[in-house]
Amino acid sequence: MTVFYFTSTGNSLAVAKRIGGNLVSIPQVIDSNNVSYTDDAIGVVFPVYGLLAPKMVRQFLDKVKFEADYTFAIGTYGNMPGAAMVNLQKQAQKNGYRFDYASHLLTLDNFLPFFDMDVEIKKMPKKKTEEKIAKIVDDIGSRKHLRARASLGFRALSAIVGKVMSTGKNAKKYTVNDQCIKCGTCAKVCLAKNITVSDNVYFSDHCAGCLGCAHHCPKNAIHLKNEKSGKRWRNPEVSLSEIIAANNRLTGN
Repeated sequence: MTVFYFTSTGNSLAVAKRIGGNLVSIPQVIDSNNVSYTDDAIGVVFPVYGLLAPKMVRQFLDKVKFEADYTFAIGTYGNMPGAAMVNLQKQAQKNGYRFDYASHLLTLDNFLPFFDMDVEIKKMPKKKTEEKIAKIVDDIGSRKHLRARASLGFRALSAIVGKVMSTGKNAKKYTVNDQCIKCGTCAKVCLAKNITVSDNVYFSDHCAGCLGCAHHCPKNAIHLKNEKSGKRWRNPEVSLSEIIAANNRLTGN
């Protein structure tokens, strides 16, 4: 089994690790010339951004061909899933395949402009994330089929919010304070290659909006102008080195 994953703060990677198999980071293969993947089962695990799959995930699915007896897609989200899985299924069908199992998983929401991390962490027991992960793992293990569903309201909302969130201008909202030690961690966890560090920290204009740079800064030096929380998050089942290995696309690093 091969599981392709996209992760920023580790929630989706933690799910992928629980599912098991050969784990492949989408940022590490997005530029590859290999467009065909074959296995007995192939899956995709990703966070829901702006009620849609992240742009890079959608780009990846547009270019690849899956040959498998069973395919699945899991979208992690913290507040609303929107029509992310329905839209992903439509994209797959447009490209000549479909996901046999398409589901979403409620977990912690770490979108700093909207949510306070202390409050979100306290909510976690009520979300029963562990119980739901176990069910997903069992479903995939037994090759269960599950159709993606979304209400008309979620479909309409996803279309609107998705356009707003896909501008790539998110980095304009970041500030870097004098606690920054120019260690380069932010650039290494940036899956969009949007950050360079020299005498200062520089943000380009193709930000993926994942907030990984803010959440993983060892000095908590990167902030959003409108953030609701100064606290940061990384899934406890995932290390910083794993995030860097998954997302670092800088030559020579």
